[in-house]
Amino acid sequence: MDLYLNCPCGEVVEGEDEDQLVEKTQEHLRNAHPERTYTREQILFFAS
Repeated sequence: MDLYLNCPCGEVVEGEDEDQLVEKTQEHLRNAHPERTYTREQILFFAS
């Protein structure tokens, strides 16, 4: 099941499953928004 998350900056983060989506989202946050951190649960709440 593919999942995605639309970041307010315009980036779309995609993952094949929850684990991959969380990993890729956390990587995006580290690179583009280092001042922001979210838990796994918060990331999955925003996912579609």
